[in-house]
Amino acid sequence: MLFLTRSTRNFFFTGKGGVGKTSVACATAIQFADSGKRVLLVSTDPASNLDEVLDVDLGPKPTPVGQVPGLSAMNLDPKTAAAEYRERMVGPYRGVLPPTAVASMEEQFSGSCTLEIAAFDEFSRILGDPQATAQFDHVIFDTAPTGHTLRLLTLPSAWSSFMAHNSTGTSCLGPLAGLQTQQALYQSTIMALRDPSRTTLVLVSRPESSALREADRTREELSALGILPQHLVINGIFLATDLNDSVAMSMQTRAQQAIDSMPAALCSLPRSSLPLAAGEFVGVAALRSLGVPQVNAVLPVDPRTSIDLPPTIASLIDDLARPGHGVILAMGKGGVGKTTVAAAVAVALAERGLRIHLSTTDPAAHLVSTFSGESLPHLTISCIDPMSETRRYTAEVMSTAGAGLDETARALLAEDLRSPCTEEIAVFRAFAQAVAAGTDQFVVLDTAPTGHTILLLDAAMAYHREVTRQSAQMSEAVEQLLPRLRDPQFTRVLVVVLPEGTPVHEAASLQCDLRRARIQPFAWVINQSLSPLAVSDPVLVSRQWQEMRYIREVVQSLADRTSIIPWRINTPQGIAELHELISSQLQMEP
Repeated sequence: MLFLTRSTRNFFFTGKGGVGKTSVACATAIQFADSGKRVLLVSTDPASNLDEVLDVDLGPKPTPVGQVPGLSAMNLDPKTAAAEYRERMVGPYRGVLPPTAVASMEEQFSGSCTLEIAAFDEFSRILGDPQATAQFDHVIFDTAPTGHTLRLLTLPSAWSSFMAHNSTGTSCLGPLAGLQTQQALYQSTIMALRDPSRTTLVLVSRPESSALREADRTREELSALGILPQHLVINGIFLATDLNDSVAMSMQTRAQQAIDSMPAALCSLPRSSLPLAAGEFVGVAALRSLGVPQVNAVLPVDPRTSIDLPPTIASLIDDLARPGHGVILAMGKGGVGKTTVAAAVAVALAERGLRIHLSTTDPAAHLVSTFSGESLPHLTISCIDPMSETRRYTAEVMSTAGAGLDETARALLAEDLRSPCTEEIAVFRAFAQAVAAGTDQFVVLDTAPTGHTILLLDAAMAYHREVTRQSAQMSEAVEQLLPRLRDPQFTRVLVVVLPEGTPVHEAASLQCDLRRARIQPFAWVINQSLSPLAVSDPVLVSRQWQEMRYIREVVQSLADRTSIIPWRINTPQGIAELHELISSQLQMEP
Protein backbone atom coordinates (compact mmCIF):
# COMPACT_ATOMS: atom_id res chain seq x y z
CA MET A 1 0.00 0.00 0.00
CA LEU A 2 1.53 3.25 -1.16
CA PHE A 3 0.52 5.32 1.89
CA LEU A 4 2.75 3.12 4.05
CA THR A 5 5.75 4.89 2.51
CA ARG A 6 4.69 8.14 4.24
CA SER A 7 6.48 8.84 7.50
CA THR A 8 3.72 10.80 9.25
CA ARG A 9 3.05 9.89 12.83
CA ASN A 10 -0.76 10.02 12.65
CA PHE A 11 -3.00 8.17 10.19
CA PHE A 12 -6.77 8.55 9.90
CA PHE A 13 -8.85 5.95 8.05
CA THR A 14 -12.30 7.14 7.07
CA GLY A 15 -15.02 6.38 4.53
CA LYS A 16 -18.58 5.16 4.07
CA GLY A 17 -19.71 2.47 6.50
CA GLY A 18 -18.90 -1.08 5.47
CA VAL A 19 -16.03 -0.29 3.09
CA GLY A 20 -13.40 -2.05 5.21
CA LYS A 21 -11.85 0.82 7.18
CA THR A 22 -11.21 -1.34 10.21
CA SER A 23 -9.57 -4.14 8.23
CA VAL A 24 -7.31 -1.74 6.33
CA ALA A 25 -6.43 0.22 9.49
CA CYS A 26 -5.62 -3.01 11.36
CA ALA A 27 -3.51 -4.38 8.49
CA THR A 28 -1.62 -1.09 8.31
CA ALA A 29 -0.96 -1.09 12.04
CA ILE A 30 0.32 -4.68 11.87
CA GLN A 31 2.63 -3.89 8.93
CA PHE A 32 4.13 -0.93 10.78
CA ALA A 33 4.59 -3.02 13.92
CA ASP A 34 6.13 -5.90 11.94
CA SER A 35 8.68 -3.42 10.60
CA GLY A 36 9.80 -2.65 14.15
CA LYS A 37 7.66 0.41 14.86
CA ARG A 38 5.72 0.96 18.08
CA VAL A 39 2.10 1.49 17.06
CA LEU A 40 -1.12 2.53 18.82
CA LEU A 41 -4.35 1.65 17.01
CA VAL A 42 -7.40 3.61 18.20
CA SER A 43 -11.06 3.21 17.25
CA THR A 44 -13.20 6.35 17.58
CA ASP A 45 -16.34 4.53 16.44
CA PRO A 46 -19.08 4.31 19.13
CA ALA A 47 -19.95 0.94 17.53
CA SER A 48 -16.37 -0.30 17.19
CA ASN A 49 -15.62 -3.84 16.02
CA LEU A 50 -11.86 -3.57 16.56
CA ASP A 51 -12.01 -6.33 19.18
CA GLU A 52 -13.55 -8.80 16.74
CA VAL A 53 -11.19 -8.04 13.87
CA LEU A 54 -8.05 -8.29 16.03
CA ASP A 55 -9.51 -11.11 18.13
CA VAL A 56 -8.45 -9.28 21.32
CA ASP A 57 -10.50 -7.93 24.22
CA LEU A 58 -9.99 -4.15 24.21
CA GLY A 59 -10.96 -1.33 26.53
CA PRO A 60 -10.47 2.45 26.77
CA LYS A 61 -6.75 2.06 27.59
CA PRO A 62 -3.96 0.78 25.25
CA THR A 63 -3.86 -3.03 25.30
CA PRO A 64 -0.96 -5.01 23.76
CA VAL A 65 -1.94 -7.25 20.85
CA GLY A 66 -0.06 -10.39 21.87
CA GLN A 67 0.53 -11.80 18.39
CA VAL A 68 2.05 -8.54 17.14
CA PRO A 69 5.01 -7.23 19.20
CA GLY A 70 4.98 -3.44 19.28
CA LEU A 71 1.23 -3.08 18.59
CA SER A 72 -1.30 -1.84 21.14
CA ALA A 73 -4.97 -1.06 20.52
CA MET A 74 -7.88 0.62 22.29
CA ASN A 75 -11.49 1.70 21.86
CA LEU A 76 -12.63 5.19 22.77
CA ASP A 77 -15.70 4.16 24.75
CA PRO A 78 -18.08 7.15 24.92
CA LYS A 79 -19.91 5.84 27.99
CA THR A 80 -16.71 5.23 29.96
CA ALA A 81 -15.27 8.57 28.84
CA ALA A 82 -18.53 10.33 29.79
CA ALA A 83 -18.56 8.74 33.25
CA GLU A 84 -14.96 9.82 33.87
CA TYR A 85 -15.61 13.31 32.48
CA ARG A 86 -18.78 13.67 34.58
CA GLU A 87 -16.92 12.68 37.74
CA ARG A 88 -14.11 15.16 37.00
CA MET A 89 -16.70 17.93 36.73
CA VAL A 90 -18.97 16.94 39.61
CA GLY A 91 -16.63 15.10 42.02
CA PRO A 92 -14.93 18.20 43.52
CA TYR A 93 -18.32 19.52 44.65
CA ARG A 94 -19.43 16.41 46.55
CA GLY A 95 -19.58 17.25 50.26
CA VAL A 96 -19.12 20.95 49.43
CA LEU A 97 -22.47 21.81 47.84
CA PRO A 98 -25.87 20.63 49.10
CA PRO A 99 -26.93 17.17 47.77
CA THR A 100 -29.71 18.78 45.71
CA ALA A 101 -27.17 20.99 43.93
CA VAL A 102 -24.89 18.00 43.21
CA ALA A 103 -27.87 16.02 41.90
CA SER A 104 -28.74 18.91 39.60
CA MET A 105 -25.19 18.96 38.25
CA GLU A 106 -25.29 15.19 37.64
CA GLU A 107 -28.55 15.63 35.71
CA GLN A 108 -26.92 18.26 33.51
CA PHE A 109 -24.17 15.79 32.65
CA SER A 110 -26.51 12.86 31.84
CA GLY A 111 -27.38 13.58 28.19
CA SER A 112 -25.85 12.66 24.86
CA CYS A 113 -23.99 15.99 24.68
CA THR A 114 -21.80 14.78 27.53
CA LEU A 115 -21.04 11.59 25.59
CA GLU A 116 -19.86 13.55 22.57
CA ILE A 117 -17.87 16.09 24.55
CA ALA A 118 -16.20 13.37 26.62
CA ALA A 119 -15.27 11.33 23.53
CA PHE A 120 -13.87 14.48 21.94
CA ASP A 121 -11.95 15.26 25.10
CA GLU A 122 -10.29 11.81 25.02
CA PHE A 123 -9.67 12.03 21.25
CA SER A 124 -7.94 15.38 21.75
CA ARG A 125 -5.81 14.01 24.56
CA ILE A 126 -4.50 11.25 22.30
CA LEU A 127 -3.92 13.45 19.25
CA GLY A 128 -3.09 16.82 20.79
CA ASP A 129 -0.99 15.87 23.83
CA PRO A 130 2.41 14.49 22.66
CA GLN A 131 3.10 13.06 26.11
CA ALA A 132 -0.04 10.90 26.05
CA THR A 133 1.36 8.73 23.24
CA ALA A 134 5.09 9.48 23.53
CA GLN A 135 5.96 5.76 23.67
CA PHE A 136 4.53 5.16 20.16
CA ASP A 137 6.01 5.89 16.74
CA HIS A 138 2.63 5.88 14.97
CA VAL A 139 -0.96 6.49 16.10
CA ILE A 140 -3.55 5.05 13.73
CA PHE A 141 -7.20 6.07 14.05
CA ASP A 142 -9.91 3.73 12.78
CA THR A 143 -12.67 6.29 12.54
CA ALA A 144 -16.43 5.92 12.60
CA PRO A 145 -18.70 5.97 9.49
CA THR A 146 -18.40 9.20 7.56
CA GLY A 147 -21.17 11.27 9.16
CA HIS A 148 -19.75 10.76 12.66
CA THR A 149 -16.17 11.16 11.44
CA LEU A 150 -16.87 14.53 9.85
CA ARG A 151 -18.47 15.74 13.06
CA LEU A 152 -15.57 14.42 15.13
CA LEU A 153 -12.96 16.07 12.92
CA THR A 154 -14.94 19.31 12.81
CA LEU A 155 -15.25 19.49 16.57
CA PRO A 156 -11.77 20.89 17.28
CA SER A 157 -12.61 23.96 15.19
CA ALA A 158 -16.18 24.08 16.52
CA TRP A 159 -15.23 23.94 20.19
CA SER A 160 -12.32 26.31 19.66
CA SER A 161 -14.57 28.80 17.89
CA PHE A 162 -17.21 28.53 20.59
CA MET A 163 -14.74 29.13 23.39
CA ALA A 164 -12.98 31.96 21.53
CA HIS A 165 -16.26 33.89 21.32
CA ASN A 166 -17.70 32.84 24.69
CA SER A 167 -16.37 35.46 27.07
CA THR A 168 -18.62 34.37 29.94
CA GLY A 169 -17.77 30.68 30.16
CA THR A 170 -21.47 29.77 30.14
CA SER A 171 -22.85 26.69 28.39
CA CYS A 172 -26.13 25.29 27.16
CA LEU A 173 -26.38 22.13 29.25
CA GLY A 174 -23.54 22.16 31.70
CA PRO A 175 -21.16 19.65 30.01
CA LEU A 176 -19.11 22.47 28.47
CA ALA A 177 -18.06 23.64 31.90
CA GLY A 178 -14.74 21.80 31.77
CA LEU A 179 -13.71 22.85 28.29
CA GLN A 180 -12.21 26.27 29.00
CA THR A 181 -9.25 24.69 30.80
CA GLN A 182 -8.53 22.55 27.72
CA GLN A 183 -8.12 25.31 25.12
CA ALA A 184 -4.37 24.77 24.66
CA LEU A 185 -4.92 21.02 24.15
CA TYR A 186 -7.65 21.61 21.58
CA GLN A 187 -5.54 24.10 19.69
CA SER A 188 -2.76 21.52 19.59
CA THR A 189 -5.27 19.01 18.20
CA ILE A 190 -6.20 21.37 15.38
CA MET A 191 -2.54 21.92 14.52
CA ALA A 192 -1.85 18.16 14.44
CA LEU A 193 -4.81 17.54 12.12
CA ARG A 194 -3.67 20.24 9.69
CA ASP A 195 0.05 19.46 9.69
CA PRO A 196 0.87 17.31 6.60
CA SER A 197 4.19 16.31 8.15
CA ARG A 198 2.35 14.76 11.11
CA THR A 199 -1.02 13.52 9.77
CA THR A 200 -2.14 11.52 6.72
CA LEU A 201 -5.81 11.00 5.88
CA VAL A 202 -6.64 7.70 4.15
CA LEU A 203 -10.01 7.59 2.39
CA VAL A 204 -11.24 4.00 2.12
CA SER A 205 -13.88 3.06 -0.44
CA ARG A 206 -15.40 0.08 -2.18
CA PRO A 207 -15.40 0.07 -6.00
CA GLU A 208 -19.01 1.27 -5.93
CA SER A 209 -20.37 4.59 -7.14
CA SER A 210 -22.11 5.54 -3.88
CA ALA A 211 -19.04 4.75 -1.77
CA LEU A 212 -16.75 6.69 -4.13
CA ARG A 213 -19.11 9.69 -4.09
CA GLU A 214 -19.04 9.58 -0.30
CA ALA A 215 -15.24 9.44 -0.34
CA ASP A 216 -15.17 12.50 -2.60
CA ARG A 217 -17.55 14.41 -0.33
CA THR A 218 -15.31 13.57 2.61
CA ARG A 219 -12.23 14.64 0.65
CA GLU A 220 -13.82 18.00 -0.14
CA GLU A 221 -15.06 18.73 3.38
CA LEU A 222 -11.84 17.71 5.09
CA SER A 223 -9.77 19.65 2.56
CA ALA A 224 -11.82 22.71 3.51
CA LEU A 225 -10.78 22.08 7.11
CA GLY A 226 -7.14 22.04 6.00
CA ILE A 227 -6.67 18.30 6.63
CA LEU A 228 -4.12 17.15 4.05
CA PRO A 229 -2.52 15.11 2.50
CA GLN A 230 -5.03 12.48 1.47
CA HIS A 231 -4.69 9.00 0.02
CA LEU A 232 -7.38 6.80 -1.56
CA VAL A 233 -7.67 3.06 -0.91
CA ILE A 234 -10.14 1.17 -3.11
CA ASN A 235 -10.88 -2.02 -1.22
CA GLY A 236 -12.47 -5.17 -2.65
CA ILE A 237 -11.73 -4.92 -6.38
CA PHE A 238 -12.94 -8.14 -8.02
CA LEU A 239 -11.41 -9.79 -11.09
CA ALA A 240 -13.38 -12.80 -12.33
CA THR A 241 -11.48 -16.01 -13.04
CA ASP A 242 -14.50 -17.95 -14.34
CA LEU A 243 -15.67 -16.16 -17.45
CA ASN A 244 -18.80 -18.31 -17.59
CA ASP A 245 -20.02 -17.03 -14.21
CA SER A 246 -22.49 -14.25 -15.09
CA VAL A 247 -22.59 -12.92 -11.52
CA ALA A 248 -18.79 -12.75 -11.41
CA MET A 249 -18.60 -10.95 -14.74
CA SER A 250 -21.30 -8.49 -13.65
CA MET A 251 -19.47 -7.82 -10.39
CA GLN A 252 -16.21 -7.16 -12.24
CA THR A 253 -17.91 -4.85 -14.74
CA ARG A 254 -19.69 -2.88 -12.01
CA ALA A 255 -16.46 -2.32 -10.12
CA GLN A 256 -14.59 -1.14 -13.21
CA GLN A 257 -17.39 1.20 -14.26
CA ALA A 258 -17.48 2.76 -10.81
CA ILE A 259 -13.71 3.34 -10.85
CA ASP A 260 -13.78 4.75 -14.39
CA SER A 261 -16.51 7.25 -13.50
CA MET A 262 -15.31 8.43 -10.09
CA PRO A 263 -14.98 12.20 -9.54
CA ALA A 264 -11.90 13.79 -11.09
CA ALA A 265 -10.59 15.27 -7.85
CA LEU A 266 -10.78 11.86 -6.18
CA CYS A 267 -9.10 10.24 -9.16
CA SER A 268 -6.17 12.64 -8.80
CA LEU A 269 -5.30 11.38 -5.31
CA PRO A 270 -2.51 8.83 -4.75
CA ARG A 271 -4.23 5.44 -4.78
CA SER A 272 -3.84 1.90 -3.48
CA SER A 273 -6.03 -0.99 -4.66
CA LEU A 274 -6.89 -4.15 -2.72
CA PRO A 275 -8.50 -7.28 -4.24
CA LEU A 276 -11.76 -8.79 -3.04
CA ALA A 277 -10.92 -11.51 -0.54
CA ALA A 278 -12.38 -14.99 -0.52
CA GLY A 279 -12.81 -14.87 3.25
CA GLU A 280 -12.98 -12.46 6.16
CA PHE A 281 -10.08 -10.52 7.63
CA VAL A 282 -10.49 -11.60 11.24
CA GLY A 283 -7.39 -12.34 13.30
CA VAL A 284 -3.78 -11.30 12.83
CA ALA A 285 -2.88 -14.05 10.32
CA ALA A 286 -5.71 -13.07 8.00
CA LEU A 287 -4.92 -9.35 8.32
CA ARG A 288 -1.32 -9.98 7.31
CA SER A 289 -2.64 -11.46 4.03
CA LEU A 290 -4.71 -8.38 3.12
CA GLY A 291 -3.94 -7.39 -0.44
CA VAL A 292 -2.88 -10.89 -1.54
CA PRO A 293 -5.13 -12.29 -4.34
CA GLN A 294 -6.94 -15.51 -3.36
CA VAL A 295 -8.39 -16.59 -6.67
CA ASN A 296 -8.17 -20.32 -5.97
CA ALA A 297 -9.44 -20.27 -2.40
CA VAL A 298 -12.64 -22.25 -1.94
CA LEU A 299 -13.88 -22.96 1.55
CA PRO A 300 -14.65 -26.62 2.29
CA VAL A 301 -18.35 -27.42 2.30
CA ASP A 302 -19.55 -28.14 5.82
CA PRO A 303 -23.08 -29.62 5.77
CA ARG A 304 -23.68 -28.23 9.26
CA THR A 305 -23.72 -24.71 7.79
CA SER A 306 -26.46 -25.54 5.28
CA ILE A 307 -29.86 -24.00 5.92
CA ASP A 308 -33.04 -23.24 4.01
CA LEU A 309 -32.89 -19.61 2.98
CA PRO A 310 -35.40 -17.13 4.42
CA PRO A 311 -38.13 -15.67 2.16
CA THR A 312 -37.69 -12.41 0.32
CA ILE A 313 -38.46 -9.02 1.86
CA ALA A 314 -41.82 -9.14 0.05
CA SER A 315 -42.95 -11.48 2.82
CA LEU A 316 -42.86 -8.59 5.32
CA ILE A 317 -44.95 -6.03 3.47
CA ASP A 318 -48.45 -7.33 4.33
CA ASP A 319 -47.74 -7.30 8.05
CA LEU A 320 -45.98 -3.93 7.89
CA ALA A 321 -49.01 -2.44 6.11
CA ARG A 322 -51.68 -3.99 8.37
CA PRO A 323 -51.88 -1.26 11.11
CA GLY A 324 -52.46 1.47 8.50
CA HIS A 325 -50.07 3.90 10.20
CA GLY A 326 -47.01 4.01 12.46
CA VAL A 327 -43.23 4.14 12.23
CA ILE A 328 -40.86 1.75 10.45
CA LEU A 329 -37.17 2.10 11.36
CA ALA A 330 -34.38 0.63 9.21
CA MET A 331 -31.41 0.18 11.54
CA GLY A 332 -27.97 -1.42 11.34
CA LYS A 333 -24.27 -0.90 10.66
CA GLY A 334 -23.27 1.73 8.11
CA GLY A 335 -23.05 0.42 4.55
CA VAL A 336 -25.48 -2.50 4.93
CA GLY A 337 -28.17 -0.93 2.72
CA LYS A 338 -30.55 0.68 5.20
CA THR A 339 -31.37 3.48 2.75
CA THR A 340 -32.28 1.02 -0.02
CA VAL A 341 -34.40 -1.13 2.29
CA ALA A 342 -36.22 1.89 3.75
CA ALA A 343 -36.88 3.31 0.28
CA ALA A 344 -38.11 -0.02 -1.11
CA VAL A 345 -40.48 -0.55 1.84
CA ALA A 346 -41.80 3.00 1.44
CA VAL A 347 -42.47 2.44 -2.27
CA ALA A 348 -44.24 -0.88 -1.61
CA LEU A 349 -46.52 0.71 0.98
CA ALA A 350 -47.22 3.79 -1.14
CA GLU A 351 -48.19 1.60 -4.09
CA ARG A 352 -50.96 0.21 -1.86
CA GLY A 353 -52.42 3.69 -1.55
CA LEU A 354 -51.14 4.29 1.97
CA ARG A 355 -49.80 7.72 2.94
CA ILE A 356 -46.03 7.43 3.46
CA HIS A 357 -43.40 9.88 4.62
CA LEU A 358 -39.82 8.68 4.08
CA SER A 359 -37.04 10.45 5.99
CA THR A 360 -33.56 9.91 7.39
CA THR A 361 -31.57 10.82 10.50
CA ASP A 362 -28.29 9.79 8.86
CA PRO A 363 -25.85 12.74 8.47
CA ALA A 364 -24.38 10.96 5.41
CA ALA A 365 -27.74 10.11 3.80
CA HIS A 366 -28.25 9.36 0.10
CA LEU A 367 -32.01 9.06 0.34
CA VAL A 368 -33.03 11.66 -2.23
CA SER A 369 -30.62 10.37 -4.90
CA THR A 370 -32.09 6.87 -4.52
CA PHE A 371 -35.26 8.11 -6.24
CA SER A 372 -33.43 9.76 -9.15
CA GLY A 373 -35.77 12.75 -9.02
CA GLU A 374 -38.92 10.64 -9.46
CA SER A 375 -42.09 10.95 -7.39
CA LEU A 376 -44.92 8.63 -6.41
CA PRO A 377 -48.48 9.43 -5.27
CA HIS A 378 -48.93 9.18 -1.49
CA LEU A 379 -45.13 9.32 -0.91
CA THR A 380 -43.25 12.33 0.46
CA ILE A 381 -39.51 12.44 1.16
CA SER A 382 -37.37 14.57 3.46
CA CYS A 383 -34.05 14.57 5.29
CA ILE A 384 -33.42 15.69 8.86
CA ASP A 385 -30.65 18.14 8.02
CA PRO A 386 -28.58 19.05 11.10
CA MET A 387 -27.78 22.59 9.95
CA SER A 388 -31.39 23.43 9.07
CA GLU A 389 -32.72 21.91 12.28
CA THR A 390 -30.17 23.83 14.33
CA ARG A 391 -31.13 27.14 12.70
CA ARG A 392 -34.83 26.41 13.26
CA TYR A 393 -34.30 25.40 16.88
CA THR A 394 -32.10 28.43 17.61
CA ALA A 395 -34.63 30.84 16.12
CA GLU A 396 -37.45 29.26 18.12
CA VAL A 397 -35.55 29.43 21.42
CA MET A 398 -34.60 33.07 20.84
CA SER A 399 -38.20 33.99 20.01
CA THR A 400 -39.65 32.17 23.03
CA ALA A 401 -37.21 31.79 25.92
CA GLY A 402 -35.36 34.89 24.80
CA ALA A 403 -38.40 37.07 24.18
CA GLY A 404 -38.64 38.57 27.65
CA LEU A 405 -34.92 38.87 28.35
CA ASP A 406 -32.93 42.08 28.49
CA GLU A 407 -30.10 42.69 26.01
CA THR A 408 -27.39 41.19 28.23
CA ALA A 409 -29.39 38.02 28.96
CA ARG A 410 -30.28 37.58 25.27
CA ALA A 411 -26.59 37.82 24.41
CA LEU A 412 -25.81 35.10 26.95
CA LEU A 413 -28.56 32.88 25.52
CA ALA A 414 -27.26 33.42 21.99
CA GLU A 415 -23.79 32.35 23.14
CA ASP A 416 -25.24 29.19 24.67
CA LEU A 417 -26.94 28.34 21.37
CA ARG A 418 -23.69 28.65 19.43
CA SER A 419 -22.40 25.59 21.29
CA PRO A 420 -22.09 22.45 19.13
CA CYS A 421 -24.37 20.73 21.68
CA THR A 422 -27.27 22.67 20.19
CA GLU A 423 -27.13 20.59 17.01
CA GLU A 424 -27.58 17.34 18.93
CA ILE A 425 -30.63 18.74 20.72
CA ALA A 426 -32.13 20.06 17.48
CA VAL A 427 -31.67 16.76 15.60
CA PHE A 428 -33.11 14.82 18.52
CA ARG A 429 -36.19 17.02 18.55
CA ALA A 430 -36.64 16.60 14.78
CA PHE A 431 -36.40 12.82 15.20
CA ALA A 432 -39.12 12.93 17.87
CA GLN A 433 -41.33 15.04 15.60
CA ALA A 434 -40.82 12.61 12.71
CA VAL A 435 -41.88 9.69 14.91
CA ALA A 436 -44.93 11.64 16.10
CA ALA A 437 -46.10 12.04 12.51
CA GLY A 438 -46.76 8.29 12.44
CA THR A 439 -50.03 8.76 14.33
CA ASP A 440 -51.99 9.32 11.10
CA GLN A 441 -49.68 7.99 8.34
CA PHE A 442 -46.68 5.74 7.87
CA VAL A 443 -43.27 7.23 8.62
CA VAL A 444 -40.34 5.19 7.28
CA LEU A 445 -37.04 6.31 8.80
CA ASP A 446 -33.64 5.44 7.37
CA THR A 447 -31.70 5.81 10.58
CA ALA A 448 -28.04 6.65 11.10
CA PRO A 449 -25.36 3.94 11.52
CA THR A 450 -25.66 1.92 14.69
CA GLY A 451 -23.39 3.94 17.01
CA HIS A 452 -25.16 7.21 16.25
CA THR A 453 -28.55 5.54 16.49
CA ILE A 454 -27.82 4.11 19.92
CA LEU A 455 -26.68 7.53 21.13
CA LEU A 456 -29.95 8.92 19.77
CA LEU A 457 -31.96 6.31 21.68
CA ASP A 458 -29.88 6.95 24.79
CA ALA A 459 -30.82 10.60 24.39
CA ALA A 460 -34.46 9.58 24.15
CA MET A 461 -34.18 7.72 27.45
CA ALA A 462 -32.37 10.64 29.10
CA TYR A 463 -35.01 13.05 27.85
CA HIS A 464 -37.77 10.69 28.98
CA ARG A 465 -36.33 10.64 32.51
CA GLU A 466 -36.30 14.44 32.46
CA VAL A 467 -39.87 14.52 31.13
CA THR A 468 -41.18 12.40 34.01
CA ARG A 469 -39.61 14.90 36.42
CA GLN A 470 -40.61 18.13 34.68
CA SER A 471 -42.98 17.30 31.79
CA ALA A 472 -44.35 20.80 31.45
CA GLN A 473 -41.13 21.88 29.76
CA MET A 474 -41.25 19.22 27.00
CA SER A 475 -43.22 19.06 23.77
CA GLU A 476 -45.76 16.28 23.29
CA ALA A 477 -43.57 14.71 20.57
CA VAL A 478 -40.59 14.40 22.92
CA GLU A 479 -42.72 13.33 25.86
CA GLN A 480 -44.31 10.50 23.87
CA LEU A 481 -41.20 9.44 21.91
CA LEU A 482 -40.05 6.55 24.06
CA PRO A 483 -43.55 5.14 24.65
CA ARG A 484 -44.13 5.21 20.88
CA LEU A 485 -40.82 3.49 20.15
CA ARG A 486 -41.72 0.79 22.69
CA ASP A 487 -45.18 0.15 21.24
CA PRO A 488 -44.90 -2.81 18.79
CA GLN A 489 -48.19 -1.80 17.19
CA PHE A 490 -46.80 1.66 16.44
CA THR A 491 -43.08 1.08 15.76
CA ARG A 492 -41.55 -1.76 13.73
CA VAL A 493 -37.76 -2.02 13.63
CA LEU A 494 -36.09 -3.69 10.64
CA VAL A 495 -32.53 -4.72 11.52
CA VAL A 496 -30.59 -4.63 8.23
CA VAL A 497 -27.38 -6.66 7.90
CA LEU A 498 -25.00 -8.10 5.34
CA PRO A 499 -24.27 -11.85 5.63
CA GLU A 500 -20.89 -11.15 7.20
CA GLY A 501 -19.52 -11.44 10.72
CA THR A 502 -19.11 -7.81 11.71
CA PRO A 503 -22.53 -6.54 10.53
CA VAL A 504 -24.32 -9.53 12.08
CA HIS A 505 -22.54 -9.32 15.43
CA GLU A 506 -22.91 -5.55 15.59
CA ALA A 507 -26.62 -5.94 14.84
CA ALA A 508 -26.85 -8.52 17.64
CA SER A 509 -25.40 -5.92 20.01
CA LEU A 510 -27.87 -3.35 18.65
CA GLN A 511 -30.73 -5.76 19.31
CA CYS A 512 -29.57 -6.20 22.91
CA ASP A 513 -29.50 -2.43 23.39
CA LEU A 514 -32.95 -2.10 21.86
CA ARG A 515 -34.35 -4.80 24.10
CA ARG A 516 -32.83 -3.14 27.16
CA ALA A 517 -34.77 -0.04 26.10
CA ARG A 518 -37.84 -2.31 25.78
CA ILE A 519 -37.91 -1.98 21.97
CA GLN A 520 -38.41 -5.34 20.22
CA PRO A 521 -37.18 -5.65 16.58
CA PHE A 522 -39.87 -6.70 14.10
CA ALA A 523 -37.59 -8.54 11.64
CA TRP A 524 -34.06 -8.88 10.32
CA VAL A 525 -33.29 -8.22 6.65
CA ILE A 526 -30.20 -9.93 5.19
CA ASN A 527 -29.16 -7.74 2.27
CA GLN A 528 -26.93 -8.29 -0.76
CA SER A 529 -26.57 -12.05 -0.30
CA LEU A 530 -24.80 -14.26 -2.84
CA SER A 531 -26.37 -17.38 -1.32
CA PRO A 532 -29.58 -17.38 -3.43
CA LEU A 533 -27.54 -17.09 -6.68
CA ALA A 534 -25.81 -19.64 -8.89
CA VAL A 535 -22.08 -18.84 -8.89
CA SER A 536 -19.01 -20.81 -9.95
CA ASP A 537 -16.12 -18.35 -9.63
CA PRO A 538 -13.86 -19.69 -6.82
CA VAL A 539 -13.81 -16.45 -4.82
CA LEU A 540 -17.59 -16.07 -4.99
CA VAL A 541 -18.16 -19.73 -4.11
CA SER A 542 -15.97 -19.22 -1.05
CA ARG A 543 -17.87 -16.12 -0.03
CA GLN A 544 -21.19 -17.85 -0.66
CA TRP A 545 -20.36 -20.70 1.71
CA GLN A 546 -19.02 -18.24 4.23
CA GLU A 547 -22.35 -16.43 4.16
CA MET A 548 -24.25 -19.55 5.20
CA ARG A 549 -22.64 -19.48 8.64
CA TYR A 550 -24.02 -16.02 9.35
CA ILE A 551 -27.41 -16.62 7.74
CA ARG A 552 -27.81 -19.64 9.99
CA GLU A 553 -26.80 -17.58 13.04
CA VAL A 554 -29.42 -14.93 12.24
CA VAL A 555 -32.23 -17.38 11.49
CA GLN A 556 -31.62 -19.82 14.33
CA SER A 557 -30.23 -17.62 17.12
CA LEU A 558 -30.94 -13.93 16.64
CA ALA A 559 -34.10 -13.07 14.71
CA ASP A 560 -37.73 -13.86 15.38
CA ARG A 561 -38.36 -13.25 11.69
CA THR A 562 -35.95 -12.99 8.76
CA SER A 563 -36.05 -12.04 5.08
CA ILE A 564 -33.32 -11.97 2.44
CA ILE A 565 -32.42 -9.77 -0.53
CA PRO A 566 -30.16 -11.33 -3.21
CA TRP A 567 -27.04 -9.54 -4.42
CA ARG A 568 -27.83 -7.12 -7.26
CA ILE A 569 -25.57 -5.78 -9.96
CA ASN A 570 -26.52 -2.19 -9.14
CA THR A 571 -27.97 -0.40 -6.14
CA PRO A 572 -31.64 0.25 -7.03
CA GLN A 573 -32.17 3.73 -8.40
CA GLY A 574 -35.65 5.02 -9.17
CA ILE A 575 -39.13 3.77 -8.32
CA ALA A 576 -39.22 0.92 -10.86
CA GLU A 577 -36.05 -0.68 -9.50
CA LEU A 578 -37.17 -0.21 -5.89
CA HIS A 579 -40.48 -1.88 -6.78
CA GLU A 580 -38.60 -4.74 -8.40
CA LEU A 581 -36.50 -5.24 -5.26
CA ILE A 582 -39.65 -5.93 -3.25
CA SER A 583 -41.61 -7.87 -5.85
CA SER A 584 -38.87 -10.17 -7.20
CA GLN A 585 -38.67 -13.76 -5.98
CA LEU A 586 -35.57 -15.75 -5.18
CA GLN A 587 -34.05 -17.48 -8.20
CA MET A 588 -32.23 -20.36 -6.52
CA GLU A 589 -30.42 -23.18 -8.24
CA PRO A 590 -30.99 -26.68 -6.85
